[in-house]
Amino acid sequence: MKRALITGITGQDGSYLAEFLLSKGYEVHGIIRRGSTFNTRRIDHLIEENKLILYHGDMIDSSNLNRVLEKARPDEIYNLAAQSHVKVSFEIPEYTAEVDALGVLRLLDAIKERRIKVKVYQASTSELFGNVAETPQKETTPFYPRSPYAAAKLYAYWVINNYREAYNIFACNGILFNHESPRRGETFVTRKITMAIASILAKRQEFMCLGNLNARRDWGFAPEYVEFMWKMMQNKKPEDLVVGTGESHSVKEFVEEAFSYVGLDWKKYVKVDKKYFRPTEVDRLVADPAEAGKKLGWSPKIRFSALVRIMIDADMRAKGLEPIGEGDKILKRTFRNKWWRGD
Repeated sequence: MKRALITGITGQDGSYLAEFLLSKGYEVHGIIRRGSTFNTRRIDHLIEENKLILYHGDMIDSSNLNRVLEKARPDEIYNLAAQSHVKVSFEIPEYTAEVDALGVLRLLDAIKERRIKVKVYQASTSELFGNVAETPQKETTPFYPRSPYAAAKLYAYWVINNYREAYNIFACNGILFNHESPRRGETFVTRKITMAIASILAKRQEFMCLGNLNARRDWGFAPEYVEFMWKMMQNKKPEDLVVGTGESHSVKEFVEEAFSYVGLDWKKYVKVDKKYFRPTEVDRLVADPAEAGKKLGWSPKIRFSALVRIMIDADMRAKGLEPIGEGDKILKRTFRNKWWRGD
């Protein structure tokens, strides 16, 4: 039985990845940060069923990482731990660098010093491309990070490459474009929109405030992207690959699609507030996933409008409302043998 260690297992991607790896017969270990309150709701069903082996730890504690590696003895490590909110990274840049940049170095150095034979997946990001040099963005597109988060992730990207070449470690970067789901963090714009709509429908909220409506992103469905992570680790040699849908949509388009789905005029409920703008904006990100398709046979099934419907149906249900149901139908039609828990 293969053993996998997931850092950031309590997050959106970590929870889906844990479910996916369990479906593949893995023994799944995870690192969670110790706090005064538990933040394990995305994996509580797996904890209750005793399907996970969990450790308290943090990417800023190298001695702890060493102890976890000794106990878990993983065949594969998926490093998903991060301070992942771009705007927040401007407010806590030093902590963002400690976790997102130096945390990766600590992990790799622990592997090197212990001479552990293990594969490492690093969760990289489309934010590396920032002020883009070309559209769409692919593996050879130059990087131009525009936030402390992106700069920290750029360090992590190159230190993965360095340890791969210097110490022959199987280490790869998945340059994933935005991927969403009903488990997306509530401060991220897509989930903020779908939750607000559900609250408006439930008469618990009157309007919502957003930042830059013109920012364009490549949005995919998170469960499909964690399968891609696993596929990268089954590759014969470690490579850095771009993954996305190849489609670009603005925040405004997401708003229009979401409000239209529930039969509301978005202009009556959405206000633009400058406090939600970033100090430096990334205007347009869209992937060229050709290499991922050619080398790993991966392609997304869920597209933009389907993603919006899936998320709204889930948030309506969470607010005690009867979902419209199109999103649920799409899931059933697209994934007949769904491996993740229904949201």
